[in-house]
Amino acid sequence: MYVVPKGIEHRPVALGECSIMLVEPRGVVNTGDAGGVYTAPNDRWI
Repeated sequence: MYVVPKGIEHRPVALGECSIMLVEPRGVVNTGDAGGVYTAPNDRWI
């Protein structure tokens, strides 16, 4: 497990196929403050 500290910009990249499980608190936007076409709707919770 790796925890990205709050406020640190990050962009995970894999050279081959991989599987991940991303755990974030409710209300976190997937693109942070950047916004744009890659921002996912923030309304799905498991």
